[in-house]
Order: sequence, then C-alpha cells, then structure tokens
Amino acid sequence: MTQTREELDRLVRELETQRDALHVKLHLLKADARTQWEQLEKQLEHLKGRAQVIGREASGAVGGVKEKLGDVAQEIKEGYERIRRLL
Repeated sequence: MTQTREELDRLVRELETQRDALHVKLHLLKADARTQWEQLEKQLEHLKGRAQVIGREASGAVGGVKEKLGDVAQEIKEGYERIRRLL
C-alpha cells in the first residue's frame, strides 16, 4: 500500500507541475492575444476613418487607396483569425 501511495503522490506532483507550466503559458498567451487585439483595434479605427474619407471623394481618384484599404482590412481579418486560434 505504501508503494501505491507513493506512486499516487508522485503522479499528483507531476500533474501539478504540468498544470503550473500550462498556467504560465496560458497567461503569456493571453497577454500576447491582448497585445495583438489592441493593435488590430487601432488598425480597424484607422481603416474606418480612411473609408469615410474615401466615401466622400471621387471614385476615380481613390482607386489605389481603396485597394490599399482592402489590404489593410485583410490584415485585420487575418489578425482576428490568429487571435481566435490562440484562444
């Protein structure tokens, strides 16, 4: 019975060690996701502002800008997908 108790105690210690390591990684992951989120929020606000300006200007003069904003929108979308995968 002593051996079984020792094995159980060892197993519990191993599980606690794994749990603690995962807890640290989870905390770091949350911080990384939060940083990415904040950057994406800034990009989205910038994109919204630029889209309003484009909406007020002539369509022929802003074709290149629209394409660039489309690229930024795609980057933001991919960033949200990365965060979703992290969570």
